[in-house]
Amino acid sequence: MTLHRKSFHELTTDELYELLRVRSEVFVVEQNCVYQDLDGDDQKSIHLWLTVEGKVVALARVCPAGTHMEQVSIGRVITTERGKGYGKQIMLHAIDAAVECFGATHIDIEAQEYARGFYESVGFKQSSNTFMLDGIPHIKMTWKIATNR
Repeated sequence: MTLHRKSFHELTTDELYELLRVRSEVFVVEQNCVYQDLDGDDQKSIHLWLTVEGKVVALARVCPAGTHMEQVSIGRVITTERGKGYGKQIMLHAIDAAVECFGATHIDIEAQEYARGFYESVGFKQSSNTFMLDGIPHIKMTWKIATNR
């Protein structure tokens, strides 16, 4: 397994295409959700992905404060092979990147409600009531360095 971590401007066109293809495959096709994936935040974000034998098995992006959310945030979290621990690994790498690249002491996410337990397993706590986002129930969750490190 290989971890890749790049800013938008460091991505090759082939890497960008593959990340966007996987995001579309999971969020648009698999979840049957029409939404605007290309939201202008990618250019300011750190992109992380795990590959096994050249295939993307997990990805996430880390957005600086004031981009996607008021605080540093992690989003577009995907695993293409479930049940193998790749999701947890990419989240832990994303948290590390948020701290290292953006000095995060507080990270927010907009989690699909069904995934609450997964995000709790890496230190996030629910910080809002349920709300609808792109037709899917979500909750805001927060990670704070003082309680997690």
